[in-house]
Amino acid sequence: MKRSLLIYALCVGVLALIAGVKVSAHAQDSDRYKQSEWNDSDWNRILRGYKVSPVPLDLHGKNYELVGLGSYLVNSIGGCNDCHTQPSYVVGGNPFLGQPKKVNVDHYLGGGQAFGPFISRNLTPEHGLPAGHTYAEFVQIMRKGTDFDHPGQLLQVMPWPTYQTLTDRDLRAIYEYLRAIPPATPGT
Repeated sequence: MKRSLLIYALCVGVLALIAGVKVSAHAQDSDRYKQSEWNDSDWNRILRGYKVSPVPLDLHGKNYELVGLGSYLVNSIGGCNDCHTQPSYVVGGNPFLGQPKKVNVDHYLGGGQAFGPFISRNLTPEHGLPAGHTYAEFVQIMRKGTDFDHPGQLLQVMPWPTYQTLTDRDLRAIYEYLRAIPPATPGT
């Protein structure tokens, strides 16, 4: 009888400890939310961004909120995968064929998709920077269509006019997300 009571007490104690840890962790997340500049809609998009990222993310030294928002913009709004991953989906995972979507993570945003004479660029980190570009260069690409690989020319396929009116925070979020994804090579 004493042994049963002791086991019961230990179980209750362990459960209380686990519940306390969960409550404490939730309280910390709640405090972080209350102290942030982000509203409910922002948080929904940030959390959704983490759910839809098809690749593991390196968050070391990066802003959690911006990376999550960037993933949401890249993967849910922008459709960047459709042009910057070759092929975009693995065999049996092409939603355009009525199949459950399965992104080609091996070449995710690695470029290589042909559009006539143009080939989509690799957006993944090079020396820690998306496609090797600084944030200032990234803003020029997105706002003005600057083609740093061909000075004096504008990007011809990338729909930069679509993205040039994004907010500064949205552009920063996309940039931070692209910094957090693993490097990839163009597919074939």
